[in-house]
Amino acid sequence: MSEQDSNERVMSGQAWADFCDGLKEAGQLVFAEKAPATPFDRAEGYRYLSRMLRAGLESFVEGGDPAFPVLRCPAHETIKLGADNPDNHYQSAPLNPQYDYRLKGSRGTVDYLGFGTVINRYSSGGGMKTDGFLDSREIEIDGEGNFEIIISQREQPGNWLRMGPETNSLNVRQTFQDRKREVRAELTLERIGWENDRPAPLTPEKLDRGLQGTVQFVKMTTGLFEGWAESFLPTTNQVAPADQAYCQAIGGDPNIYYFHSAWELADDEALVVEAPVIPQCQTWNFVLQNWWMESLDFRYHNIHFNKHTAHYEPDGSVKIIVAHQKPDHPNWVETTGHNRGTLCWRWIGAKEHPPVNARVVKFSEL
Repeated sequence: MSEQDSNERVMSGQAWADFCDGLKEAGQLVFAEKAPATPFDRAEGYRYLSRMLRAGLESFVEGGDPAFPVLRCPAHETIKLGADNPDNHYQSAPLNPQYDYRLKGSRGTVDYLGFGTVINRYSSGGGMKTDGFLDSREIEIDGEGNFEIIISQREQPGNWLRMGPETNSLNVRQTFQDRKREVRAELTLERIGWENDRPAPLTPEKLDRGLQGTVQFVKMTTGLFEGWAESFLPTTNQVAPADQAYCQAIGGDPNIYYFHSAWELADDEALVVEAPVIPQCQTWNFVLQNWWMESLDFRYHNIHFNKHTAHYEPDGSVKIIVAHQKPDHPNWVETTGHNRGTLCWRWIGAKEHPPVNARVVKFSEL
């Protein structure tokens, strides 16, 4: 789209009208054939669209300038997508592989810290491919816990994170085992050589492209994960190994082995999830999600466990109870008013990935 086209579209109001029409079209996604057709699930679907809208506007209208990148948190307590992990603090920033960048930070004590350069094509339905990856175990850190990473296409001495010719984003995952005690890493990102530059003023073309990018993000991201949720239905109430290549193609962490499935429980039923073998690993976690693959509200409910928070059986195994009411067991995952949704188990930093079992029982039989 040319600059002149955008000038005319903004002046006539067509850019905004197309944006609004696109959002109206996106609303049809909550009517997907296999999506739960209840007032509760549909309300969550529309809320999910509003959350994707906020995420899209932050990325495509407010941010998105790789010449002046800002690390922001794209997924958190009220913006969730793609089986988000409640143990994570997510950060991302736009990149341009024609530039070199400097990432500086203090390590903190967070259990896991990983950096990935990616080709993010969520707004075009193309997923997210990782170009380069570093985790904190590979990084040189000084005696005070500080470090610096150069992000570039050309290899650099010291801590170097590779970009490819199509890299357009930096993703950061900070994974906690104990949020109350661990300290988050503090990070800043800058383009090398930016000091004498300033961001250009907003133009009609930038606004027009940003609004169009936002609509595409809402449509493509919502459709991507709704379709993924539908693909879990054949393994409902199992903890099934996911297609690991596909997980990586849509932005998964290379250090994680994923299990994904759907779940559905009647009011008098419970799901018993058992991991008979816990491998040597950095951590693991189990998360309960709604149909739209959003983690349930972990601010006020216990909807997940990890290596640190779970109670272990005498033989070292783990049993987790998913139920509508509190069982006589310490590892209770609350359903928070849901009768169906999706779930995820992660082995993080494990060389072996043993199976995880699940079975539905009557709550009275627990």
